[in-house]
Amino acid sequence: MNQCQLMGRLTADPELKTTPQGTSVCVFTLAVDRRFDKEKADFIRIVAWRSTAEFCSKYFHKGQKIAVVGSIQTRSYEDKEGKKRSAVEVVAESVYFAESKSTAEQTSFVESTPETVWPPEDDLPF
Repeated sequence: MNQCQLMGRLTADPELKTTPQGTSVCVFTLAVDRRFDKEKADFIRIVAWRSTAEFCSKYFHKGQKIAVVGSIQTRSYEDKEGKKRSAVEVVAESVYFAESKSTAEQTSFVESTPETVWPPEDDLPF
């Protein structure tokens, strides 16, 4: 069985695109706190398709806490320089709001402070 459940904050607004066949796809990164070390987070790429993609693009915004249920997927590709690369991502089956609108508005001040950088640039794996 390949199913995962994640809860975290969006590192940026979801990015909605359309395939040449007209299918909606939305990509975003979720910062998920580690269970036993709240000082660290994992940054996980999420891909949503079709109506889920459109929902994410319309209602989710940077800094918002959301929950995702999906499956882990790996893929290989060639970068612009012709090198083989691999990627691990979660394909979203369901997405949910993980906090009330009033809670999200109360915590939004954190993003506007000059010392806060989200996600922490020195912790990025790339």
